[in-house]
Amino acid sequence: MARRPLPRILTNSAPLARMAHSASLARSRELARTAADSASDVFHPLITIGRGLRRLGTAGRGRWAETPKEQRGPLAFFVGACLLVVWLVPYGPLLALVAVMGAGAWAGRERTPVATGPSEAETERLRALYEALVPYLSAEGDPSPLYAHGGDWERAFVEYAFDDSGRLERLQLKYPAYFTDGEDRSRVRIEQVLYAKAGRGREYHFTWDELANQLTLTVLDPLPTDIAAQRFVTSPGETVLGFTDPDAVQRTLPVTGGEEPRDAPPVVWRTGQRSTEPHLLVLGQPGTGATTLLRSIALQALQHGDVLVIDGSGTGEYGCLAGRRGVLGVESGLAGALATLEWASHETERRLIEGNRARQAGGAAPDDTRRPLWIIADRPTALSHIAVAEGRDDPQRWLQVPLRHGRAAHVTVVVADQFETAELLSDPVRAHTKARVVLGPATAEEVRAVLGAPPHTTPPAQVPPGRGYARLGSASVLRLQVPATPDPLDDATGQAHREAVTALLPERTVPADGAGPTEPVTGGEPLDVGKPVTGGTSVDVGKAARAAGAEADTGPAAADAAPEAEETGSAAEPVGASARVRTDKGGEPRVIKGSVEAVRAEG
Repeated sequence: MARRPLPRILTNSAPLARMAHSASLARSRELARTAADSASDVFHPLITIGRGLRRLGTAGRGRWAETPKEQRGPLAFFVGACLLVVWLVPYGPLLALVAVMGAGAWAGRERTPVATGPSEAETERLRALYEALVPYLSAEGDPSPLYAHGGDWERAFVEYAFDDSGRLERLQLKYPAYFTDGEDRSRVRIEQVLYAKAGRGREYHFTWDELANQLTLTVLDPLPTDIAAQRFVTSPGETVLGFTDPDAVQRTLPVTGGEEPRDAPPVVWRTGQRSTEPHLLVLGQPGTGATTLLRSIALQALQHGDVLVIDGSGTGEYGCLAGRRGVLGVESGLAGALATLEWASHETERRLIEGNRARQAGGAAPDDTRRPLWIIADRPTALSHIAVAEGRDDPQRWLQVPLRHGRAAHVTVVVADQFETAELLSDPVRAHTKARVVLGPATAEEVRAVLGAPPHTTPPAQVPPGRGYARLGSASVLRLQVPATPDPLDDATGQAHREAVTALLPERTVPADGAGPTEPVTGGEPLDVGKPVTGGTSVDVGKAARAAGAEADTGPAAADAAPEAEETGSAAEPVGASARVRTDKGGEPRVIKGSVEAVRAEG
């Protein structure tokens, strides 16, 4: 039977193409699309509410499925009771319907998807950092290595964060248990790799958790440099060395710096009889702020005590303190430094003797033995070099007694010097200065040699003046920024800093020309204060006192002479406790007889 041909309209595609591209069909499609969009806009709230009710229903079913069977009965009873209360409350069903619609609208809203995980650039950085750690955190024979070339970096990096510029801001990584995290050399090697790959120019803090085998890297903010000298809210015996990171200490102090007052975390050094670090050593490069730190300490010490300053550099950085109340002397020459330090040594002995007598008698120590005495020596090695050249005693020898017995006698010694001459410091200075400060650019080995422990942070790219590290005894190493305390007599000092330092200076008790009072003082035999001491510019305190007619014993002999002095009614004082040397206008040294109260009274 012959097949009948199909109709032409079914075999020829030209009519269909014309119908598809006809104007009427295009217009119909446009109308349908417009109607759909309009309907979507009109019914969008209902669509949102419906989607939200569906999500709430799904969450409710999941909650019911997670509820234990023994708790489903009380839960159903509670829900039924709530529905009954809603039904009985006036307008309750209507309010419940509005609440359900509102909850559905909130749950069904369109949420912008949050991008999770690192971007492509951040992933490449993490992968490069992972590959750089492979040679140091892998070992042959490990059946399941955590670090391997081409391995999974997500297993090793527990937590990571990037800043707005795409630079690594925080990283927490795991390392194998066989890694020698107890050795400083191994730690430093890993820290150097992380510092190089995470980006130089910033300071990083490393926290090692040996128990969990984890290392956390954190980017540190720069320490504030706008804090100037001011009255800090501290108690007697506390000295603010500078300021550090907020999470490094558990204390803050109100400070004025910048535009408005704020709280800053300080590095507080505690001195006195109960201090475990009664003396301080400061080392640094020239121009890194060691003298600024000592000047700041002196201004704080003058609030509650007396200060002796030895300026070994001889540049007059402490000229603003000369003649002020509480400043017993500012010496920059070898002769004056020897006489002043000898007096300080004997004064320490006198305080110990009188305090021991008072305790044996069952009474309190005299007030003059409890008033803090600060000995601030800036670059004593420079004077030691001069003393060796002239064949005289080393000034550091007279620091031995204050360093050993200063805590019991309320005597504090602060020594500052440079790295180049640190080997010239005497053994007592090295042994008894448990509080240490390193200022200026220094390597981890130099910081460890001074502080006894390496820093847990990388060095800053630019080191401002007064920037360094501090360690008080056996505590952790802290970053330190010394408050700006420049010399107010320096022409380069700004007006704001000059006024800040000048406001902290005590009143002047000695005229500007350096001539002191001439009335005699009590304590021992009277001596004409203005009487010059012969023998040139180099004066021995003991010889000067004997030349003036004063008889005194030194050292332990004073203790033997004490009972005899009590019987005769006269006070036996060591030479250093009763004599002080001052240079008058003509450059001729004079000796002052009297106790420390008399020295303090006459300035």
